Amino acid sequence: MVKTTVVTALTCAAASLAAAAQPSAALHSPDNHIAVTVGQTDGRLTYAIARDGKPVLQASDLGLQLAGADLTNDLTLLTTSTPRAVEDHYQMAVGKRKDITYRANEQTWSLQNKKQQKIDIVFRVSNDGVAFRYIVADTSLPLKKLVQEHTTFALPSGAKAWLQPMAVAQTGWSNTNPSYEEHYQMEIAAGTKSPTEAGWVFPALFKTGANWVAISEANMDGSWQASRLAQESSGGIYSIGNPMPAEVYTNGGLLAETEGTLTSPWRVIALGSLATVTNSTLGTDLAAPAVDFDATRVKPGHASWSWAILKDDSIVYDVQKKFIDYAADMKWDYTLIDVNWDRNIGYDKIKELADYAATKNVGLILWYNSSGAWNKTEYTPKGQLLTHEQRVKEFKLLSDIGIKGLKIDFFAGDGQSMIAYYNDILRDAADAGLLVNFHGSTLPRGWARTWPNLMTMEAIRGFEYTTFEQKDQDLMPSHAAMLPFTRNLFDPMDFTPMVFGDIPNIKRASRNGFELATSVLYLSGIQHFADTPEGMATAPDYVKTFLQKLPRSWDDSRLVDGYPGKYAVIARRAGDTWYIAGINGGTTDKTLTLDLSFIGNKQGVIITDGDGPRNFSQRSIAAGKKVAVTIKPHGGFVIQL
Repeated sequence: MVKTTVVTALTCAAASLAAAAQPSAALHSPDNHIAVTVGQTDGRLTYAIARDGKPVLQASDLGLQLAGADLTNDLTLLTTSTPRAVEDHYQMAVGKRKDITYRANEQTWSLQNKKQQKIDIVFRVSNDGVAFRYIVADTSLPLKKLVQEHTTFALPSGAKAWLQPMAVAQTGWSNTNPSYEEHYQMEIAAGTKSPTEAGWVFPALFKTGANWVAISEANMDGSWQASRLAQESSGGIYSIGNPMPAEVYTNGGLLAETEGTLTSPWRVIALGSLATVTNSTLGTDLAAPAVDFDATRVKPGHASWSWAILKDDSIVYDVQKKFIDYAADMKWDYTLIDVNWDRNIGYDKIKELADYAATKNVGLILWYNSSGAWNKTEYTPKGQLLTHEQRVKEFKLLSDIGIKGLKIDFFAGDGQSMIAYYNDILRDAADAGLLVNFHGSTLPRGWARTWPNLMTMEAIRGFEYTTFEQKDQDLMPSHAAMLPFTRNLFDPMDFTPMVFGDIPNIKRASRNGFELATSVLYLSGIQHFADTPEGMATAPDYVKTFLQKLPRSWDDSRLVDGYPGKYAVIARRAGDTWYIAGINGGTTDKTLTLDLSFIGNKQGVIITDGDGPRNFSQRSIAAGKKVAVTIKPHGGFVIQL
């Protein structure tokens, strides 16, 4: 349910903006700490953001360039709406908390250029950040074709950045890039040029003074391309970048184009302390509300998965039956059967496995190749989901034989037609009652709210890379300590964590406490655990019991302590029980004094690393204002209270 109320005008802007820099009255957050000021500088429309009077973003550009319409320069303000309070209540099955309330103050600036072509810019300011979007409804422009968005984000001098480079389209294995799977550059100077012409991915994290800033976007309905930050950002001024020409569905569109109203996604800027940004839900607050859908047909859960360690050769009937038994023994909900199942097992034997799994209260998820002509992958099933008619036929077949969901891989990038393809798949899967996990994919950008059947997406250099090359394994602990603050900030992430046993031909960099902690630290509607039955057998019974009873979804979450790329401690609540997980991405002991007083007078246990990297230890612990924990290098812990 959405509840929207209008309050008395906070203030009203002037009827026009002069060509010289002349700001309108500021739009404030409900708590008055954040202020957005819209003005004009040298004929350009700009906005600036301050928190407690200190600049967070300096004067930054606004505007759209459309074919036949320049809506960036020499704009005249026609009207400024009365600020109004917006309040929205919604629930999430997948995310950092179940019940969410979003409150913001909203104001619309309506402008026109010298040709009297009109554009609206809508700003919302909440206690945890700022969002804005463009709306072009002018009927004098029958075709509204985007050429370039001119939004910029001007960071103050001295700002630092934590950013992931965007992979260049049509590079990588079988031309499968981009898929948001690069290593982050951490604590670099804002304004550093991206190492690739494709720019930087969202969310982009910055620190300026006492404030942290996370920039992303939300409300991607398939009418607009997914964006990123452009390669060049001289002086710390970042601009919106477009997908590369190859990032499209075959013969599909690259940029937004419509004969109706052109509405951009929300530009999302979470800001404040690191805790404020990490606890923020702006990425889903600004997503479209959930589609009409019977949510009882899909459910979050945990899954066994053979491919993580055993790779292609494991996708055979007998091994998958073993992993179904493994899931049942662990009281997990699903088993994921990966590539080439159609060749190696076949539909008839898959039905046998689905029937067998049902007797164990385990559901099956099947892998699919999304690809048409946009890459050179040969894994199958391939090319069976390209049209609505194909999907309806295939999804009915899967539903009829008892399959619960799909993992769909190898998308082409971020062009408008590819974003529409994601939405079309989600819609058809929802109609069939099937859950979805996208791999080789873009960032979800709030889809888990809009499509309750979307359980998770990859869009990360996840566990599988650490099984290919030692260098990725060695970088994994610090990489993992980045993710709660960036990729996993707003959206579910299929990192596929947790291995206690061996990885063939790889020396593990992490301790077992670190691995266990990721089961709580990472948010994913389905947590696909990477370990094998043999690896799990090396863990003590109390670890196995912890994983058997681990909640599938969370009622609340909050950052306890951390620093991007170095360490992270996050608390999550399910019912009356709190789970606190921490990892140390560094190479020396990390001693922390945790304030767990928000939990109350609860007693519980802490499971952490033992004397060796493969050992565990367990002891009693109590919540309080000062809870001392020492995390070993590349180690971790979980606390259950």
